Amino acid sequence: MRLGRFQKAAIMTMALPNRPATGQIVGTERRLRLRVAGKRICADEIAAFELVDATGEDLPPFTAGSHIDVHLPTGPTRQYSLCNDPRERHRYRIGVLREVAGRGGSAYMHDCVEVGDTIEASRPLNAFPLEESAPFSLLLAGGIGVTPILSMAHRLTALGRDFTFHYCARSASRMAFRPELEASAFAPRMRFHLDDGPSDQRLDLAGLLSHRPPGAHLYACGPAGFLDAVVAAARPAWPSEAVHREYFLNASMSAATGDRAFTVKLASDGRVFTIAPGRSIVEVLGENGIDVPVSCEEGICGTCVTRIVSGVPDHRDLVLTEKQHAAGTLITPCCSRALSDELVLDL
Repeated sequence: MRLGRFQKAAIMTMALPNRPATGQIVGTERRLRLRVAGKRICADEIAAFELVDATGEDLPPFTAGSHIDVHLPTGPTRQYSLCNDPRERHRYRIGVLREVAGRGGSAYMHDCVEVGDTIEASRPLNAFPLEESAPFSLLLAGGIGVTPILSMAHRLTALGRDFTFHYCARSASRMAFRPELEASAFAPRMRFHLDDGPSDQRLDLAGLLSHRPPGAHLYACGPAGFLDAVVAAARPAWPSEAVHREYFLNASMSAATGDRAFTVKLASDGRVFTIAPGRSIVEVLGENGIDVPVSCEEGICGTCVTRIVSGVPDHRDLVLTEKQHAAGTLITPCCSRALSDELVLDL
């Protein structure tokens, strides 16, 4: 699943990323060179890619829910979830949905990237981690949202944890990886739901989420309508810290209107910068030589999360938790703004 246009909203306790002095995986010297070892169409408008190290070495390890930033030669960077077993070191697998209304990244992957090509990517990053100690996990996937959930199923199986995996799609032709899922070690835990199938096999969210097993965690990834329904159905019985989700689009960025200017002050040296309407904090700071590591630039990956010393943030991200938003001590400067006249940041 491509994350660059997705809402990355894991309802979890997220730690502030550790940042190297030169930024986190932003220079070409820190990128991985990956060879496309396999490419196939695995559902309508969905291509699966198998990526290996260009020199034949083992790849950096990753955890369930991780993604990689793929740096396309045409310029843009796109984020895709890793869907294979995290125990594998010889390959990364991603699924790419062709987005008709997208910015061209998915079309490039479908039309131009072929077996034998070499692409550049970041090391794996994770803003959608799995709580591996949970006694039970409920996995819900809609469409291409199956990719990070598939990786979680592999990991939970390896750990011997109890879980159930519900996979929803509009039709059988749009259900990626189904033969693989049906042949997997966790096939008995799978439940398939088709929008155009018989009514008795459709997912009953209200019934499924009316009760939370003790200590259970819920993970969901898919289109906005699907996830909104999951969150609404889970709210009465599931605490927010046990519900983890990924959206496809950060609607708050495009829907925001009436922005006003504010200032950002750096706690380290007292410099002050004006953030005009239509400009991001990251953009203005970058123009003044202040490197804030970024990846998605949409408040969905957590790479740029920064501590607030003082001031009131206007949160527009989908990666910090509700409690973190309420605390007001962290901000995603790639997309969020200020409700106060000034923000003092720990930079």
